[in-house]
Amino acid sequence: MRKSLTILLFSFAACLCNAQTPQLKVQWDVSTGISKSTPTLQVVGNPMLRKSGSMHGGSFGALKNLGADYVRYVPWFPYPKLAVAELDAPTATKTSWDFSLIDPMTIDFLEATKGHCVIMNFSTIPQWMFKTDYLVSYPAEPNEVAWSYGGGTAFRDTTLKELTGYYVRLLSWYTKGGFTDELGAYHKSGYHYDIPYWEILNEPEFEHNFTPQAYTKVYDAVVTALHKEFPKMKFVGMALAFEHPEWFEYFLNPANHKPGIPLDFISYHCYSNANNKQTFDAYEYTLFDKADNFLNTVSFVESIRKRLSPNTKTTIDELGTFVSNKMRDQPITPVYWNLSAAVYTYFFIGLSRQGIDVIGESQLVGFPSQYPDVSMINYVNNKPNARYWVLKLIKDNIHSGDTMVTTSVDGDGDGDFEAQGFVNNATKKVLIINKRNKTVILKLPATFKGAKMSVLDETCSDRPAFDNMVNADSVALKPFAVSLITLNN
Repeated sequence: MRKSLTILLFSFAACLCNAQTPQLKVQWDVSTGISKSTPTLQVVGNPMLRKSGSMHGGSFGALKNLGADYVRYVPWFPYPKLAVAELDAPTATKTSWDFSLIDPMTIDFLEATKGHCVIMNFSTIPQWMFKTDYLVSYPAEPNEVAWSYGGGTAFRDTTLKELTGYYVRLLSWYTKGGFTDELGAYHKSGYHYDIPYWEILNEPEFEHNFTPQAYTKVYDAVVTALHKEFPKMKFVGMALAFEHPEWFEYFLNPANHKPGIPLDFISYHCYSNANNKQTFDAYEYTLFDKADNFLNTVSFVESIRKRLSPNTKTTIDELGTFVSNKMRDQPITPVYWNLSAAVYTYFFIGLSRQGIDVIGESQLVGFPSQYPDVSMINYVNNKPNARYWVLKLIKDNIHSGDTMVTTSVDGDGDGDFEAQGFVNNATKKVLIINKRNKTVILKLPATFKGAKMSVLDETCSDRPAFDNMVNADSVALKPFAVSLITLNN
C-alpha cells in the first residue's frame, strides 16, 4: 500500500507540474549571435497584377507601403505573353521582340520598390530555344494559362549565345534605355532602372529537368555575358524547388565553374504543405513539423556552403504553406491565414538562428486556380491579409544587425510556443508564436509589465496587428497568434 501511495503522490505531483502555465524566459545579457537576416517577399507576375486586374491597385499599394529590400520579381511561364519578350525565333527578316504586355506590370513593380534593392528573375526561357519533337505553341490571350509552355532539355544552340543574347537584351531594355536586336535594329525603351541582383532561372530541376552540371553551364554562360555588360551586378543561383544535396555539392564547388565566376548568392524554396487526406484540424501539427524538417535540411545545406563557398550568401526566396486540393476548391478556412502567418514567423526565427541572409515569403498575389493559399492579398476584397501583415510586423521591428539572445518557454511540454528575443541598442523585443489552433496562456516576466505588445490574430481579419499594453503577469494568445513585445530601457 505504501508503494501504491508513493506512485499516486508522484502522479499527482506530475499532474500539477503539467498544469503549470508555461513561462517565457529571456536572458537579455546572453547573446546567441547577431542576426544577418532580412525579411522580404516574392512577387510572381500574373494577370491579377495587370492594370486591368482586380488586385492591381491594392497589391502594388501594399508592396510600396511595405518598403522591403531584396524583393524577388518573377514573371512566370504559365503566362508566356506576360513573361517572355521574344516569343518567336528570329528569322532572316524579322524578330518578335515585344514588351507591350510585360512592361506595365514590370514598371509598376520597379516603381513600387524604388529606393530598395530588388532581385529580378525573368525565369522563363523562350521555348523556341529548345529542341523539341514538335512546335510548342502559346495562347493568343495573355491571361490564358499555358502550363504546356515548357519542355525540352537540350538547347538548339549549344554555344548558348542565343540564350545569353536574350538576357543581355532584356536587361538592357530596363537599364540601358534599349538594345540592338539580332538583325541590327535598335529598340528604344527609355528605361534606366538600377537592377542590382539577377537570379538565373527558377526551379530548373523541374522546368527543364536540368542536371546540376547542365544548370551550372547555363549559370556560367549567363553570368559571363551579363557581367561584361553590367559589371556591378550580383547574381543569385539555383532557385531550387527542393534541397537536392548533389546540386549544392556541385554548384557551390568553385572548381566546377569557369575561372572568375562569382557565387554571390544561392537560393532555394520550401512550401510546408498539408496532406490531401488531412482535415484542417491536423494542419497545426503537419505544417510546423514540415517546417522543422526544412530547418534541419537548411542546417545540412549550410554545412555544404560553409565548406565549399563560405562567402556565398543565401536567400530562401519562396517560403509558404499549402492547403489540401479539396480546400483550394472551396473558400479557405479564415484562420488558415493566421496559421500561415505563424508558420512564416516560425521560419523567420529558425532561419535567423542559422544565419540565413534573406528570408522571403511567397507570394504577393495568388488567387483561385493560381495557388490562392500563398496569397498575401485577400483576393476577395483586395486588402492585405495576415500573411502580409506579419511580414510587415517583422520587417518594421526586427533588423539585420540585431542581437539574438537566449530565449525559452519553460513548461511548454506540448510545444505550443516558439519565441525569440532581439536587442537593438536600448530596445528589447521578443517575438512569440502560438503554434496551436486554440487559445493558450503564457506567463511573462515581471519586467514586461507596461511593455508594448503588438498582436496579430484572427480578430484582426485583414487589418494590421493591434497594439496594447502588458498589464498582467500573463497573456492569452488566440489561435495561431503572433505577438511582438517591445521593452524600452
